This record gives sequence, C-alpha cells and structure tokens, in this order.
Amino acid sequence: MTTAADKDRVLIFDTTLRDGEQSPGATMTHDEKLEIAELLDDMGVDIIEAGFPIASEGDFKAVSEIAERSKNSRICGLARANFKDIDRCAEAVKRAAQPRIHTFIGTSPLHRAIPNLTKDEMAEKIHDTVTHARNLVDNVQWSPMDATRTEWDYLCRVIEIAIKAGATTINIPDTVGYTAPVESADLIKRLIETVPGADDVIFATHCHNDLGMATANSLAAVAGGARQIECTINGLGERAGNTALEEVVMALKVRNDIMPFTTGIDTQKIMHISRRVSTVSGFVVQPNKAIVGKNAFAHESGIHQDGMLKNKETFEIMRPEDVGIAGTSLPLGKHSGRAALRDKLSQLGFEVGDNQLKDLFVRFKELADRKKEVFDDDIIALMRTSGDEDDHLKLVSMKVVCGTGGPAEATLEMEVEGKDVSETAEGDGPVDAAFRAIRKIHPNSAHLQLYQVHAVTEGTDAQATVSVRLEENGVIATGESANTDTVVASAAAYIGALNRLIIRRDKMGEGADTREISYKDIT
Repeated sequence: MTTAADKDRVLIFDTTLRDGEQSPGATMTHDEKLEIAELLDDMGVDIIEAGFPIASEGDFKAVSEIAERSKNSRICGLARANFKDIDRCAEAVKRAAQPRIHTFIGTSPLHRAIPNLTKDEMAEKIHDTVTHARNLVDNVQWSPMDATRTEWDYLCRVIEIAIKAGATTINIPDTVGYTAPVESADLIKRLIETVPGADDVIFATHCHNDLGMATANSLAAVAGGARQIECTINGLGERAGNTALEEVVMALKVRNDIMPFTTGIDTQKIMHISRRVSTVSGFVVQPNKAIVGKNAFAHESGIHQDGMLKNKETFEIMRPEDVGIAGTSLPLGKHSGRAALRDKLSQLGFEVGDNQLKDLFVRFKELADRKKEVFDDDIIALMRTSGDEDDHLKLVSMKVVCGTGGPAEATLEMEVEGKDVSETAEGDGPVDAAFRAIRKIHPNSAHLQLYQVHAVTEGTDAQATVSVRLEENGVIATGESANTDTVVASAAAYIGALNRLIIRRDKMGEGADTREISYKDIT
C-alpha cells in the first residue's frame, strides 16, 4: 500500500544502459557501462535498468557487476515472458542489495499476432511468468508492451492478472510514441480507478518520442497518478528516443507549483553525466536540446542579452548552476547588442567610453555579418589600432626534409619583433620538427593541448585547415590556418596561437581569466 509520502515522490527509473544502448550505433563497452551506472547511482536514480541479461554474455556480465557495485540504486534487468529469460535475469541481479526483474510481453493486437497467441493463452502466460519472477525476487515490474494501443478491457484484465501474480510495479509503455498527453493522463487515472489491486502497486510510464511528446506524456502520466517515470540520459533510445531524464526532473523542479512532486535526483550532476553519455554513446546532443544542449543557457539576441545583464530571470526560468553548468553564456554574433559587447570588453580587460564603443560596435557588426560567432580574440583584434602591430611572430619561409631515411628536419625563418631569425630542428615527423624549430626561435612553456587537421576540399591538392590549441600558465589560445601544404598550415596555426598568448598576456596581465580564444590566419 502506498503511503502519503509515496504519493508525493516520483521514482526515476533510468534505462540508458538498456533502451538507450539499443539506439543503432550507441553500444557501450563493459567499462563504459560500469562508469555510467556508477554516475547514475551517485546521482540518485532510484532504479537502474542495467541491461538485458539474456541478450549476450557481455550484457549478463555488465548487469551482474553493476548489481554487485551499486550502493544506492535498485538494479533491474529486462526479461521476456519466458522462464529462461527470467532465470537468467534473476542470476544477473542477485548480488544487488535491491534486485528487480522487469518482464514484459506485447499485448496489443499487432503484438499478440507475432507469437500467434489468443487472449486467453497470453493471459495464462502472463500469470505463469510473473509468478515465476516473483518466486525469484520480491520486486517485480511487469509491462504490457504497446499498452497505449491495447484494447481497454483486455489491458485491464492482464494488469489485474499481473498484480495478483505478484507484480509490484505496473509499467504502461507508449512503445511507439503514439499517445498524446491528455490520453496519457486519462489512461493512468482510469487504470488506477478500475483495476482491482491498483492501489497496492506503483504505476509507471515509459514513453517514446516518435511524435516529440515523450516528456509531456510522462509528466501527464504523473498527473494521472503514475509514480515512476522511465527515462534515459539525453533521451537516448530506440528510433526518436525516450523521455529525457533531465527534462522531467527539471520540469518537476521548476513547475512544482502545478506538479508538487519530488525526486531524489542531484540535479547539479545532470550536465556531467549528459556529456559523458554523449561521449561514450557517440550521440552528439543537439545544440538546442532542452536543459543539456549547448545553447540551452546561451543568449545571442541583443534584447535577450541586455535583459540577462540586468536580471537573469528575465529570460531564464532555471539557473544553469542547478544542472552543473558554470553559468550563462552570451555568445557574440550579428544579433548581439551594445550591452553584450561592452560586457565582453570588460571581461577582456578593456574599459571603453561611449564614443569608442559606438565606433567599435559598427566594426563589430561588420565582422559579425561575416562570421557565425565572434570569439574573444576577434574582439581583441578590433581593439588594435592596426592589423599587424601586435603580430610579434611571423612566418617568413620554411623548408622541410622528411622521409624514411631518418628524423625529419625543418628550417624556419621567422620575423620576431621586426627582426629575421632562422633556426633548424629535427623531430618525429615534419610537423614536430617545425614546432621544435619555432620553439627554438621563440622559447616558451606553452603546452600543446590540441592538434587537428581537416581537409577543406577533395583530392591530393586538398586545402587543409589546421587547428592548434596552446595553454600557458592557465591562459588558453587557439590558432587556425588553411593551406594546401599541411606542414605550412601547421606552423602558421602554431605561430598564430603563440601570438594570441602574447596578446592576451599583454592586454590582461599574468593570472588572467582563462577564457578560450581563437585565431584564423588564412594563408
């Protein structure tokens, strides 16, 4: 029997490691599954569906080890409606402090046709398999797959059978993302009112996002009486995905006035686990995704930026810090206004008067019309009185010798503070040799954080764009150069990054704010 406290608590059932991993191309390694499970456990997820133990030996081992390692969460495994699946699942979760078996069968006419079972035959199968599962563990979840397309009378009948057989949680899946919020709420409400024994179990909802309504359907189900939401990190899952954990949790937190429910989720860990799941699954989070997209707390419009600078609540209904983001971002672009430009200049150490800002804003708008995003070094460049006076280092000429006969050798001539300097260095390949020669000409302690090469065009004469990121004493700068000669582009990008470090140090002094800047030098 649920208590008053239970009625106010929504359990979070995360199936990233099972349904999420079923996304084509999202397969995770054993160690990655263990890592994500640990993050979910630490985050406060109530139930972790760790996998489908019968699917493979690897899945069985992952579920078993997650069950043994879990400190807080209940660990669940999935099983079809047969004894072999259920036995394998029970074996996998048995080491968990709180084990659960989740067994299911498709109950809609379309799904009943696959095993060619009559309604009575399926009802008997549900009774036998749920009973078997309950004899193995004391916590059993049962799901009528494609419940939202199952006949009402039959759905009530099989749910009653599952409850009487020992199921403690009844999950109502919208397997194909077919339903709408008003239907989702009504279905849960009617089932609780109609099915005998419904008050003795927890009703759950599992919504897919085929029509883009998974989160809305899950929240509507909670309004209808569901007290468990099945979801995944980033909404990962079959086809268009599932209800996203971060969306329902933050919706419950932000709109507690109309949905007075609680969860045990530590929301400040949301962004970290979102980024980690994105990395290990290979699924990039779309920039405008709710809560965790890179633009979720970014404002480019001049009206929005001005409002944010005056009062953040003007355009943000939640704090970025609440989901683990350092703060709001005001990226500069063609829609930005004077207030955002002045704020950025202040961050970079420049204080300007109204007349200077007016002139600078005109040139900023001209630049923004040519670029999608204006970076910090672009703003620094706009503050210069001429384009070249702060280019302390310039590449004059370069010659590289490389091959199978020995180490590569690079001879560079550079202009340093107006003086020509030449040096030769050997290295492990032509790029390494070129970088060593640059360091001989301009000794520095910068650490190479990133070196990337991208072909801009096709063919053997393709133009390559090289990106180099350097870090020195906490200051980060990025150089970028394009050339049909990759080694030349690499040297120019490296020199560009060094110039940006020098400029940043001169403008802001030692111990400056470590904001990443970029530099494009198209040669």
